[in-house]
Amino acid sequence: MWIETTLAMRFLRQGRAQSLLILVGIAVGVAVIVFVTALISGLQQNIIERTLGTQSHVRVEAPREVNRVAPVPEGVLQLVLEDPRPQALRPIDNWLAVRDVLERVPGVTAVSPVVSGPAFGRRGTAVQSVALVGVDLPRYLRVIPLDRNMVEGRLEIGSGNAVVGRKLAEDLGLRLGGKLRLDSGSGREAVVNVAGIFELGVRELDSRYVYVDLKQAQSLLALPGGVTVIDLTVEDLFGADRIAARVRGLTGLQAESWMETNAQLMNALASQNMSTRMISFFVAMSVALGIASVLAVSVTQRTREIGILRAMGTRRAQMRRVFLVQGAVLGLAGSAIGALAGLGLVAAFNTFGPRLFIIPLPPGLIPAAMALATVAGAGAAWVPASRAARLDPVEAIRG
Repeated sequence: MWIETTLAMRFLRQGRAQSLLILVGIAVGVAVIVFVTALISGLQQNIIERTLGTQSHVRVEAPREVNRVAPVPEGVLQLVLEDPRPQALRPIDNWLAVRDVLERVPGVTAVSPVVSGPAFGRRGTAVQSVALVGVDLPRYLRVIPLDRNMVEGRLEIGSGNAVVGRKLAEDLGLRLGGKLRLDSGSGREAVVNVAGIFELGVRELDSRYVYVDLKQAQSLLALPGGVTVIDLTVEDLFGADRIAARVRGLTGLQAESWMETNAQLMNALASQNMSTRMISFFVAMSVALGIASVLAVSVTQRTREIGILRAMGTRRAQMRRVFLVQGAVLGLAGSAIGALAGLGLVAAFNTFGPRLFIIPLPPGLIPAAMALATVAGAGAAWVPASRAARLDPVEAIRG
């Protein structure tokens, strides 16, 4: 390969202008692939983090109540007019044993029991419908980082303390140290002290959620010793569906992953991934066509030189490799320049761009982009290389 590489580099030096132009084209293409891929990856990561900052990866609840129609003897026609059963607030049976089972499921990193139900929040004449959420705080923080979303006061529940959403505090005129009366609607009431105010960034949650400790929520919702939900965190975010299916099989409970809950979000992420792949494909095609056109012109310009080399004993396979090496060198050198340019664009966005999110650089992106450009360069060189290898030495020298 030493002879082929030497000839390839000499041909590239002789056509400096053409080589420089194609290097610039490859560099721009690779820079676009690196920056756009990193940008979309960062955007997706930011969206997922914001979504999962307010919900668990897998939510486990008691199975829904359904009607059971009594069977009839064979040959009897049965006409059924069925109304769906109302879904009353139900605890998970034997939830302590279920919790222990879930903690041993491979891939599950955190398990948090929750008591959740509707209530009314009252202050003076103001009344708001609220979602009462009773949690075991140390466990819950491993699932939902509520402590990162506190905007006032402290995250303290229990002993008559509660934390409320910022919008709810504004609607009821609450401030730190204020009193909030909670009414579950069944004659059970409690007055809690507002120890802190949080803001999750979701209006529906910030205007309704009231966090109290597990025992107080159980008392208010008439669920002594019971929980209504078990939240799970898993190692592999995109494997949450698989974990949810396994939980359903192990416990017989209803388990729903964040991917099922946010089906529209998953469709949007899939569309973004498809857009990224299409951009990379068409940029790679443009790079390949550029290299092919430059090498095709090079073959035409060097017909006499190719003929002389063939007459001196250069084999067709060697001549083919000369142009394949040219394509690979152009792809590799251009991709290296483009990778540096892409890194510069990412750094500039993170430094001077809008402070909405930081673009992370996927670890395999640069090698993958360079490999794609190099392979595209070598592949694009095949047609002109084959043409050069087929030239007849006598006709080439005469031409």
